[in-house]
Amino acid sequence: GGFDLSSSSKTDIARRVFNHTFKLDPIIRSLLDTDFYKLLMLQMIWGLYRDVDATFSLTNRTTSVRLADEVDIDELREQLDHARTLRFTKKEMIWLAGNSFYGTKQIFSPQFLAWLENFQLPEYELSERDGQFELHFPGKWVETAMWEIPALAIINELRSRRAMRGMGRFALDVLYARAKAKTWEKVERLKKLPDLKISDFGTRRRHSFLWQRWCVEALKEGLGEALTGTSNVLLAMDTDLEALGTNAHELPMVAAALAEGDEALKEAPYQVLKDWQSYYDGNLLIVLPDAFGTASFLENAPDWVADWTGFRPDSAPAIEGGEKIIEWWKAHGRDPKEKLLIFSDGLDIETIDAAYRHFDGKVRMSFGWGTNLTNDFAGTAPMHTPQLKPISLVIKVSSANGRPAVKLSDNPAKAVGDPAEIARYLRVFGDAEMAEQAVVV
Repeated sequence: GGFDLSSSSKTDIARRVFNHTFKLDPIIRSLLDTDFYKLLMLQMIWGLYRDVDATFSLTNRTTSVRLADEVDIDELREQLDHARTLRFTKKEMIWLAGNSFYGTKQIFSPQFLAWLENFQLPEYELSERDGQFELHFPGKWVETAMWEIPALAIINELRSRRAMRGMGRFALDVLYARAKAKTWEKVERLKKLPDLKISDFGTRRRHSFLWQRWCVEALKEGLGEALTGTSNVLLAMDTDLEALGTNAHELPMVAAALAEGDEALKEAPYQVLKDWQSYYDGNLLIVLPDAFGTASFLENAPDWVADWTGFRPDSAPAIEGGEKIIEWWKAHGRDPKEKLLIFSDGLDIETIDAAYRHFDGKVRMSFGWGTNLTNDFAGTAPMHTPQLKPISLVIKVSSANGRPAVKLSDNPAKAVGDPAEIARYLRVFGDAEMAEQAVVV
């Protein structure tokens, strides 16, 4: 049952899934099988926040799905334990050191890489309650941060493997044939958008590693130059694409949790940007404004934030969120045509098409396409298989140095944290323009 990763594009996915019978078929085979922003953030955390503790915790926002009934806890434990045995390989370290990312040679310092070489994923805590998993990753932030992506990929793939377990060779063949045709139809629609810039952001909630790889290779052939890269570092290395990604909510969430008092709390989102700016520049200067609400972020942002390259509006609807940022740039005397908007929240072919047409000529834009690229199996199974439908599963910082962490988001349905702390954050940041929307993925 050995499997050569390099030849996976020639592997018949259906046969490979049908043969998932050998004892442990590892889902995570490399520590590079993560999103690029994790490594960029890790370098900054290692440099500035090495002694901070941060616990990450799993939340299933699709409460109707009893996850622990769909995924076997022992299989989950086996996969997590296997991931803990991995180390960065020599080849991977050479590539990280020698490759240029975002046009920058040696974006990772030799000191950081020397530390990374011995990195291993830390211990975790796993139990089951009321049909849901209680999964926590306590420890130093600089270690626990690396669990989020592989743990999510493991749970999502175990879920899809279980959904397909009873299917025969032909049922699986048809399933993947339909999913491939579905993906290719999307590629053909995207081809009609002349200056499109799109990348794969689908690691965390993918159907499987092999399927993400198929999707990325299909986009590479079908879209050519319009495919700007992938957030998955391993796939970027293997398929010779750009590794893409900037920063995530965990930075302002930890900074806010560590803040002493309300004034420092209000300042935390901007403090983190200063930290980031001390490490990176150019196209890596992308603001993620919505951790505690975009309206509040823009209202209190210092003028220098307008000099950053762009914004990634994450939880507000794309067109609405993008328009507010454009207005803000104009109010700060900046030309939006020179700025970049990165859309990445729950995108499907319709929202990409609509946002592209709306903003074309007004601003530079790119799209990070996630779950609806790498886990869209609706209507593909020969029989009704609800477990093939993606669920909204997240792993977020739950505490930093023992203090509860909070994320408000522009969509209150996505808020996470201790209710008393959420109330305090709403008092400090306000709840202007927050609007409840259903969270699908």
